[in-house]
Amino acid sequence: MAADAVYELAIIGGGMTGLALACATASAGRAVLLIDHQALSSTVAPPFDGRVTAIAPGSRSLLEAIGVWPELLEDAEPILDIRVGERHSPLTVHYDHRAVGGQPLGHIVENRLIRHALLRRLERLPGDVLALASPDRVVGLERDGAPALLQLASGVRARAALVAVAEGRSSPTRAAAGIGVLRWDYRQTGIVATLAHEQPHDGIAIERFFPDGPLALLPMTGRRSSIVWAADDRLADELIGLDDAEFVAELGERAGERLGAFTLAGPRWHYPLAMVQAQRYTDRRLALIGDAAHAIHPIAGQGWNLALRDVGALAELVIDAGRLGLDPGGASVLARYERWRRFDSLALIAITDGLNRLFGNDLLPVRLARELGLGLVERTPPLKRFFMRHAMGLLGDLPRLMRGEAL
Repeated sequence: MAADAVYELAIIGGGMTGLALACATASAGRAVLLIDHQALSSTVAPPFDGRVTAIAPGSRSLLEAIGVWPELLEDAEPILDIRVGERHSPLTVHYDHRAVGGQPLGHIVENRLIRHALLRRLERLPGDVLALASPDRVVGLERDGAPALLQLASGVRARAALVAVAEGRSSPTRAAAGIGVLRWDYRQTGIVATLAHEQPHDGIAIERFFPDGPLALLPMTGRRSSIVWAADDRLADELIGLDDAEFVAELGERAGERLGAFTLAGPRWHYPLAMVQAQRYTDRRLALIGDAAHAIHPIAGQGWNLALRDVGALAELVIDAGRLGLDPGGASVLARYERWRRFDSLALIAITDGLNRLFGNDLLPVRLARELGLGLVERTPPLKRFFMRHAMGLLGDLPRLMRGEAL
């Protein structure tokens, strides 16, 4: 990258969300600078991240539009059915993909493979629209003028009309900008592992609710599934302390016998779970995206889908402003982004937080109310279809990329 170069967009953070925004904007010919404190190649190594992501159809449309989905197709396992239930109740809500037109309800892909596909797409972009500063970091950011001035640890200075912050839920740039957060510690730990099993999963995702936290089994390619176990911290400490055989035995007790015997197909991972909501998503020449703006409970598997709606919205606003000769980091663009994205994220935070609290309450009256609700959803096909289409990212004020339209 050239010293004192000027970009329409600088992105701080090279995780999946930052990479996706770089792909979306640079693919449309806008000048983008992507900055990350570590070498991006290290983020695709198997030990880096054992998680998977559920990619909803709306998110798949965005990835197709920016040229990333073809790189993921052979590693993406379709979700054909979702079955939701809880330990105390024989009732199960069955979401069948055939009820909404026959396309998969989503796809499960390993995070490191998503990063790998995004990086391959970036490698194909010309150097005059994309510059990488990796490993490097921002040591100074001045946003009073137009454009903003970024000072990097390498000594390079760069200017950008807009700075997008994709550093995650503990973003130092967000804190330096004086943007506070509402944070709620769930006192739960997300335990993640990949399992091999005797029987095929048939594309079925299962979510079972227990008083000490929900357990999801998500279908992966081959006879493998990923588990996401949001266990309360007391149980999580016990589970983390088990050896592999003991852990698999405990998991088998909760998961049931449909898939046959389990074996671990990789290491176990664990992460603390918390909700984070930024007090605002923008500041002068600054926009928060992904977990820097909002981090939600994994109970519905919607975290990256929510982040990609940020990506689609911000890319659309930046590109449209540039084509009209307007300032991509101007106050009107930032105000539109704030209005567009805040309601959607607040609604999903309320849904995921409410579900976690509702199913974590083991009082008899609450259990009976849950059974009534599950039964009502199962017996009301229009209601089920609405829930499915919402989870698939097909409803609401969607960015053009998520509607399958080019920018």
